[in-house]
Amino acid sequence: MAKILSIPAEEVKTSVAELSLEYQDRGLKIVQKDDEIQMVTAPENAEIVGQFVKDDFEQELSRAALETLSIVAYRGPISHPAIEEIRGVNSSFTLRNLLLRGLVERIENPKDKRSYLYKISFDFLKRLGLEKIENLPNYESLNKKLDAQSAAAPLSGAPEATPVANETP
Repeated sequence: MAKILSIPAEEVKTSVAELSLEYQDRGLKIVQKDDEIQMVTAPENAEIVGQFVKDDFEQELSRAALETLSIVAYRGPISHPAIEEIRGVNSSFTLRNLLLRGLVERIENPKDKRSYLYKISFDFLKRLGLEKIENLPNYESLNKKLDAQSAAAPLSGAPEATPVANETP
């Protein structure tokens, strides 16, 4: 933080200590580990916050989440920019939600160590009662069509969205 804010490290430590005291009676806590700092829920509020989080996870998936999950399932491992190119909208929040629910996982991109790819998780397969991803409806035929389309008219590494929209996964 000192480097980013262009202030002395001692000033950051002092400010963090002050902030920690300020939040002490507000349900938040500052946790420090080595040079890392996180703001977390105070232990006495963990149960209440846990209920809110649980309620979020028990709700049905939104249309955007289902669309993103389908893209990851049928085209994964796939990059975040490729997902957004297919959907035509920002997918950051939706991907984060799917990660938190354990339906997708993020892996290091072997072609670019600075980026990640998204793929479905074991929880996804378990929840759908599938033994493997290839057991998804129309998985092989849809992938063949999308692979042919990608080879014929590659965008920036992502297949075009139009045929996907006409297919029912």
